[in-house]
Amino acid sequence: MTENRFRVGYLQHVPHPAFLEAAAAEPSLEIRRIPLDQPEAAIHAALAGCHGYYVMAARDELPAPWHVTTALLATLPRLLMVSSYGAGYDPVDRDACTAAGVALSNQSGGNAEGVAEHAVGMMLLLLKRVPESHAAMRAGRAADRGAFLGREIVGRPVGLVGLGHVGARTAAILNALGARVMACDPYLDAAECAARGATKVELPELLAACDVVSLHCPRDAATRGLFGAAAFAAMRPGAIFVTTARGGIHDEAALLAALEAGHLGGAGLDVWDPEPPRPDAPLLAHPLVIASPHTAGVTQESRERVVRMAVAGFVEAAAGRLPPRLQNPAVAGRFLERWREAFA
Repeated sequence: MTENRFRVGYLQHVPHPAFLEAAAAEPSLEIRRIPLDQPEAAIHAALAGCHGYYVMAARDELPAPWHVTTALLATLPRLLMVSSYGAGYDPVDRDACTAAGVALSNQSGGNAEGVAEHAVGMMLLLLKRVPESHAAMRAGRAADRGAFLGREIVGRPVGLVGLGHVGARTAAILNALGARVMACDPYLDAAECAARGATKVELPELLAACDVVSLHCPRDAATRGLFGAAAFAAMRPGAIFVTTARGGIHDEAALLAALEAGHLGGAGLDVWDPEPPRPDAPLLAHPLVIASPHTAGVTQESRERVVRMAVAGFVEAAAGRLPPRLQNPAVAGRFLERWREAFA
């Protein structure tokens, strides 16, 4: 039995209404909203009828039963493609998708501008000690302006851990501001790092040399827990730590200890483990911390850009072509075979 249209299901909401607008203009697609406020059996039945699953990108915002695991995939025999809301796809088991013949696509690069601006904004505010001075003004302790002596970013060494879409855009902004940009990225050689606006160094050198360290790497087996007590101790005294990457790459307790010991000069945190953090999380109350709830890429422009990218990917899959930004290229043959069974 062959299908007529490529059905894409999403749970509860889409990141931006432009997804529905763009999808409505594509005759090959049929979009199904699947509300979460109904029995799990009803949610599953609706999802089981879909060829595409438009899945939330952050693990803590999606209820666990709807994470894309081996167990869930075994119950979705029609599913051909999973596409995440953003660059990340934490709720998705990539290897399980490959084994099931399901293509996995993300929207990498779509929110690079928003995230890069957020990261640089945090750097500037921390170097100028805005969180401290703001708190002092609220408490009536801001008479001595010299107590909030800040630092400029011009000429200052800034280290980026990861130089992909977001890291490269961050480097471009920092270069425009006159910073000296270094980067650690095991997947890029020195020439490619230079082309992206940074001097390639290894992590120990980056930590020792930079006044600001900003994370732009994915969370995977190699980076989970990468920034713990040893990494923070290796950073320069008074250095600023910023992350807009993923929670779990840095150890929150170790970061708090480094701040409380006076070793670090501040931290800008957009990502947490879990998300959102508890309201009484100690880092939220620390005077040297700027916090945001994983909103670096949540801009009007970024959201509209990534949803249109997602629609374009589903259109490719509907036509029997591999979607762009494929995260599991080994699936190619099996995906095409399964598409022909469904649509040819």
